[in-house]
Formats: sequence, structure tokens, C-alpha cells
Amino acid sequence: MNFKPSGAWDRIAAAVLVVAFALAGWKILQRAPASPFAVQSASPLAEAPKPPPRVGLPSQQLSPDGRFRFDAQFVSSSPGQAVHAASLVELNDGRLRAVWFSGSREGARDVTIQTSVMDPASLRWSAESTLFDRQQLQQGLWRYVKKLGNPVIARAPDGTLCIWMVNVSLGGWAGSSITWARSVDEGETWSAPRRLVTSPFLNISTLVKGAPVSFQDGQIGLPVYHEFITKFGEMVRINAQGQVVDKIRIPGSQTSLQPVVLVKGPQEADVYMRSGTATALMASQTTDAGKTWSSTHASAWPNPDSALAGVVTNAGTRWLALNPEPRNREVLALLASGPGASFDGVTPWIVESSATPQVRTSLQDYERLLTQELKARGASEDQTRAYVASARRQLCVEQVCAQEFSYPYLLQSRDGYLHLVYTWHRTRIKHVRLDPLQPFQAAPAVTSRVATP
Repeated sequence: MNFKPSGAWDRIAAAVLVVAFALAGWKILQRAPASPFAVQSASPLAEAPKPPPRVGLPSQQLSPDGRFRFDAQFVSSSPGQAVHAASLVELNDGRLRAVWFSGSREGARDVTIQTSVMDPASLRWSAESTLFDRQQLQQGLWRYVKKLGNPVIARAPDGTLCIWMVNVSLGGWAGSSITWARSVDEGETWSAPRRLVTSPFLNISTLVKGAPVSFQDGQIGLPVYHEFITKFGEMVRINAQGQVVDKIRIPGSQTSLQPVVLVKGPQEADVYMRSGTATALMASQTTDAGKTWSSTHASAWPNPDSALAGVVTNAGTRWLALNPEPRNREVLALLASGPGASFDGVTPWIVESSATPQVRTSLQDYERLLTQELKARGASEDQTRAYVASARRQLCVEQVCAQEFSYPYLLQSRDGYLHLVYTWHRTRIKHVRLDPLQPFQAAPAVTSRVATP
């Protein structure tokens, strides 16, 4: 006797689905009004604190386009490693703490989350140390962890430090989830890692890269992105206990990822996203504190499928850090605009650039360029060989190499300085500190190779 499911089972299954969708829709409609963004009070006449005088520090470096000056030094200190995805937070005593991932290669099982602390008086970074590795995450989460990456560190509204990390148990980055931990002693020690539950369905394919924003009710808005099957940006709202209480998808962002949020007012903010198709910098806006977002649209700036960063200063000036060339990551630039103004058409501040961003560098010239800078900044002969070997392994094919300055992260410290950290040739994390109020020269000493949109 063969058993054949009756139509009753089909009707029951359909009814269950209808009820589930109805409950989901009801939950969305009953969602409480979004709390306003927490914003700094900035008067048009007020400026950020003027950075203190430089005492006992080396001469500043002139930018490649000859328009401004800045301090630059390396953060990471382990030769031979592949390093990437740095982020920054200011500590209560004025020091900076950087975090990034490091290993033999991206996605390798030996990748760890590293940290270093900078003394603002000397601009010197401490020797790096390990915050988390796979074994620590496995023990804390009670599950297998295959690889980890993309740490984001920030100060929560309650004054503690939080760190969010991407980790994978099965498959590639599309199978990622987010793990987080909290520190009550400025990052010296951390709580056991915990999962950030962003979806009831397997809780996979959620990644983090951009800095969080705060709401007036003490909750955190964490920009995240999805990579499984399709790509899109989202904003998750996290309460003081670290639980996700809401998640909003940015509409029309099917090929966009790694959102960066710039708050304009209690109800208004812009989000900018990396283009997964290497076309243009993508953008969206909210006028109701992130409860809804406008459909994603292209900006005038190109994007070579590369991450960006953003910050709003105490004076209300908006800054973006990005790769402004359409096809590679060989130029890293800053864009500045007034409060609420567009970035379209602004002249970029070139932080670092290949001399020929449209032409790959020969292996011999590539090794020479890296060796010169590494030795000039104190690397020994053995360290330099290890750093160059790591860069060559990741960025060179046969006898040509791609220079890379990528994955920026921006922060303004209380003294008014703007801080930028980024990946330098996939082998070191680099830190740039500049005075955002310094005059930006109208006539560069060196003509930039990057055309404004």
C-alpha cells in the first residue's frame, strides 16, 4: 500500500506560511519609532579644537599632490604576515587603540585579531599583541571556527569598548556570522566572545566593516552587509545587552556592501557603500533615523570594488576615505565636504599614490620602493626582507606587482586631529595623522593623477 500525502497537508503547510508572513508583517508595522541619532552639537561658527603644537616630533610628510602635510608611521610590527581591515578607537587617556587581522594569508586558519596602542605625545605604537584567535572564539561560542577577520572596535554609549568580528564555521565569507565581545578596562581584557544573532535562519552571511553610530536611547546602529547569493547593506540596531532588536535592509543595494554611515542630524544620515561590481560609490539616505532608507543610487565617484571609511568631525565637516581610481587600489584619498553638502566634485586630498596608477610596477621597482620606505621607518634588513616577501606573495604575478593602499578607517580624536589607518601593500597597517583645519593648497606642487568627478 503506497502512502500519498493528501491535499490537507499542503493546505496546512500553506496556512503556516501565511501565518508566519502575517506575524512578520505585523511585527514590522508594530515596530516602535526609531530613536533619533545621537549627534554632536556643532555651530557653523564653531570649529574643532585646534591641535596642540608639535613638540619633539619628526618633520611632517608632504602629501603626494603637494597640498597638505601629515604624520605617518606603521602600526603593525610582525614581519611576514598578511594584515588587513584595521579600525581605531580613542581611549579615555587620549591614546589610540588599533585592531586588525593578521595571518599567513587572508582566510587562513592561523589568522588572529591583533592590537597596538599609540602614545599621542610621541606618535609611537606599542608592539602588537593578540586579542583573539580561533581557539578563543571556539571555546567562547561552543562551535567550530574555520576563519576570522574584519574586526571593528568602538566605544559604546555606556562607556565600555565593544569589538565585532567576522567569523566563518563552514564555507567562505558568504557563510559568515558576527561575534562580539566587551571590555570594561579600555581593551586590556575582554569578555567571552558571543554571537550576534542577526537572523533566525542559520544566522549566516552577515559581515561587518564600517564604524557604528549611536542613538539617543543608548542603542547602537551597526552597519553590516550580506554576501550570500546577492550582496546588500543593512543596519542592525543593538541594545545595551548586545542583542539585535531591529534590522533594516537598504533598498536597491543588491550589488553594494560594507556600508559607512555619516549622521547629519537627529533624523538624517547618509550611507555610502562599496560597489560589488566596481562601478561607482553607492549612496542612500534616511530622514527618519534609519527606520527607512531611500533606494540606493550611484554617486559621481568611481569605486574599484574597494572599502571606504567616513567620519563627521566636531565642526560638522564630513570626511570620506576611499580609492578614487576606477580600476585599482593604487591611490588612497580623503574627501571633505561641509555639513550636509555633497562630495561630488570636491578636490581629493591624496594620502598615498603609486606614481603610475594605470600601469603595474615591475617586480624589481616594487621591491625597491617598499625596501626604501621600510628601512626609512626603522625596519632591519631581516624585517624588510620578510615584509617585502609578504607583499610580493600577495600582490605580484610573475614579474609585475600591484601597489595597494586600501581598507581605510577614520577617527577624529578629542584634540582635533584626524586619524586614518589603512592596509599598506597587504603587509603592514599604516597610520596617518593630520590637522583637518590646515590650509588645503589650491595650487599643488605635484599635479594629481586622479581626476575629480
